[in-house]
Amino acid sequence: MSDAAPELGGLRLASPGAAAVASAPRELFVRHAKRDARSIALLRAVDYGDSCVVEAEVYPAGAAESVRPGPYTFADAHQATAFVTETVEALMYLGCDILAE
Repeated sequence: MSDAAPELGGLRLASPGAAAVASAPRELFVRHAKRDARSIALLRAVDYGDSCVVEAEVYPAGAAESVRPGPYTFADAHQATAFVTETVEALMYLGCDILAE
């Protein structure tokens, strides 16, 4: 049995035990931050029914590969959305363009 977390669209999913949840995971939204036509970060919220997870993929300047911090688990979609909203606001303040995907 592998300890690696499953992936959805190239991003790790939280807790491999989440498969026990009756409802299938549902992607709520994706936000893509870019600056000067370069990807900075990708945020994806996934609702598991009993929790909501935000996955992040960050593209550091000069790095060959992205970094995947997290996942960030919240009790519900409202909390996850508040987290992403604050993150997006900070990225906009730093000069990033935000795309909804």
